[in-house]
Formats: sequence, structure tokens, C-alpha cells
Amino acid sequence: MGRGADDPTEPKGQVHMLKRIAMLSAHTSPLEQPGDGDAGGMNVYVLELSRQLATRGIDVEIFTRATSRHQPTVVDVQTGAGSIRVHHVAAGPFEGLEKNDLPSQLCSFVRDVLRAEVENQPGHFDLVHSHYWLSGQVGTVARERWNVPLVHTMHTMAKVKNAMLADGDAAEPIGRIYGEEEIVRLADRLIANTMEERRELVELYEADPDRVAVVHPGVDTEVFRPGRLAEAREHLGIEPDAALLLFAGRIQPLKAPDVVLRAGAALLERDPGLRERLVVAVVGGASGSGLDEPTALSDLASELGIDDVVRFVPTVSQRELADWYAAASVVCVPSHNESFGLVAIEAQACGTPVVAARVGGLSTAVSDGVTGVLVDGHDPADYAAAIHPLLTDAGARQAMSDKAVRHAEGFGWDVTADRTIGVYEAAIAARQEATA
Repeated sequence: MGRGADDPTEPKGQVHMLKRIAMLSAHTSPLEQPGDGDAGGMNVYVLELSRQLATRGIDVEIFTRATSRHQPTVVDVQTGAGSIRVHHVAAGPFEGLEKNDLPSQLCSFVRDVLRAEVENQPGHFDLVHSHYWLSGQVGTVARERWNVPLVHTMHTMAKVKNAMLADGDAAEPIGRIYGEEEIVRLADRLIANTMEERRELVELYEADPDRVAVVHPGVDTEVFRPGRLAEAREHLGIEPDAALLLFAGRIQPLKAPDVVLRAGAALLERDPGLRERLVVAVVGGASGSGLDEPTALSDLASELGIDDVVRFVPTVSQRELADWYAAASVVCVPSHNESFGLVAIEAQACGTPVVAARVGGLSTAVSDGVTGVLVDGHDPADYAAAIHPLLTDAGARQAMSDKAVRHAEGFGWDVTADRTIGVYEAAIAARQEATA
């Protein structure tokens, strides 16, 4: 019997000739919980894109560095029309290795990645897609050895980050800048999350504009969905009439969670009566330079005199994170830089307005004045001024909520996958033409 139209094993989307993709995510596994350590939006991106590719009949093999001796060498994540297999590559010590130490371990990582094709027939992979500059360095080697195109997604860029450093953040090393420049020069195609990132690649890294494609990341609208405020608040133990201001993400200076706490203090200063209802929730774990001062945020809450309204929540699953978004009155994303800002799109998909910094991809993720508010700079008073009406005016909040849901619906992972496949096919066609 043939497969029906609703059969989940039936490949969907556009017609393509791709069979197998090597996905490189050297410094962080897509199986790790986002919000802790180095795990964040990129982990979500790699896993969700891989899932969509697999539903279209493409096998995806993901290579990431093993961080525990107890991890299985291979994990089969999904089977069906296409499969997803995660390879945990032993490269350097399992524990205690920071991201900045990883370049010294890339030779070991490259060796095991290259072995994957040696153990199979020539032409095992159609293409390599690398994520972040460390993986891109590995990808340039695999590209030459396997004679396949390399597609690279930066996610963040050293030159951009160094131009927007937060207090307490160290500048990215010159070695990373050189590495990124080499990737830009050698990759067959670059995927930028937004037009702004495309401009940065062209202007700061001299990327060939014809080789830079813009593909927005997506959101899982089955997990992140609206209309659940009362249900989510009951589940999380939040009072029905609470004014809930939410920060979600990794706790590090780049993400500026301190701005959210300071904005909370400024809100109480301008509207003391709000104290009876205000809850400032910080959901996430320490990361990067934030690991050096693990009590900095709780100390700041005490210093500001807002301990009674602040609630710190460790990293949670995607489904529980969706509950926090749904329960929130406003989500604040005051980052010093974001290549896109998945938190902003996920929150809007749950029907929650977003107040965010006017930086990087957040200008694309948030429709200013329609689904949220974009703030110039990082003055807590400016954030408090933008947040206050959304906490106190139910009509204004609902108007933005309805538009936020419609806005987020335009960022489905299925669209991301189809456009990414288009980039893959363009890279393959260009390489075939160049070698003909």
C-alpha cells in the first residue's frame, strides 16, 4: 500500500536531489539544553533545521565535540523519510575545556570528522553545513578533502561583538577574526540570519554579496503558541493578576540581564504601587564570562532592593520555557548584540509583546511599535518607560499580543528549511559548474 498524503514518513517540501548533509557544530551539541553554558539559540537552530531536512528525506549527520566520557559515540535522534544521527567526537579533555580553548583541539576533531567518509563510499556527503567559526574551520578542510560545497552560518561574528562589548565582557581574540575571514573567503555560500548580518559580512569581512543568502531562523509554533496565559500561570505558580516581566537566556554580560533588573527597580521608583503585582523572572543559567561571577545578578537584586519581586529560575525545557513566555506580560531582550534573537520570536509566538534592544537581528525579529518596542542603547530608564505601559494597560498589551502572533507565524522552521535547501542547491550547482 502506498503512503498517504498525511503519512509522516512521506518527504515534504520542494523537490531536491540531496541525500546526505554533514552538519558541524563543534563547540556545542544540539542535544544540550539551551540556556546553560554555551548552549543557546544555535543549538535550537541546528536541531530544528535538521528535523525539517529529515522530513524532506535528507539524512543529516551532526558532528559535535564529546563533553563526557559517558556520552554514546553515536545517537540516532530521528528516523523516517530521512534520519538524524549525532556523532560525539572525542577531541581534547571531556570536562573543563572552555570555548576559547577549543581551537587547539580542532585537529583531533577534524580527524574524526574526515574518518566518517573514509568508512563509507566516496560521495557519502553532498554538502557540509558548518555553524559558528570553530566548525567553519573544520568545514574548510572537509570541503577540500570530500570535494563538496561548504555552506557556513556565522551565528555571531567577532568584529561585530567587539564593536558592541558589554561591561565585563572580554574582546574576541584576533585568532577568531582571522579564522572567520578565512571561512568567508573559502565557503561556497554563507547564510545570514538577517539583511543586517548580510551587510556586516559584506562590509566587515568583504564577503562576495553573490555568495551571501539571507535565511531567517524559525520558531516551533506547536510548542510556542498563544492563548495560554491563565493555564501557564497556574502551572508556574504565578498570580493571575501579576505584572510579569521576563528575561530568558544565558546569564552573561552580552545578554544584559542586569538591565532587566535595573529596569525593574526603575519601574518601582516611578510606580511604587506596582510592587504588589510585579514579578521579575530571570530564566536561564550562567554562561561565558557570567560563570566568573555566578552570584552577580542576585547580588544586584539585593543592592537594588528588589529581592522581593525577583525570581531566579534555572534553565528549563523548551516546553516549560513556552509556559514562561505565555505567562509573561512582557519579555525583555536587552542584548548588546544578537545575530537574530530566537527568544524574541518564541515569545511573540506565545502572544507576548517584546521590549528589545535595537541591535542586530532584533530589528528584524521585533516589529517596532507593532509587536513590541525597540529601545536605543541600554539605559534602564528607557526600558522601564517602554515596559510600563505594557504592564499596566491591558488594552495596549492585547493589541500588540494579537499582532505578535501573526508576526511570528511568518518565521516557521518549514520556511527556513526550504530556503536553506535552495542555498544548498545553489552551492552545489556553482561548484559543479566551476569544476566542469
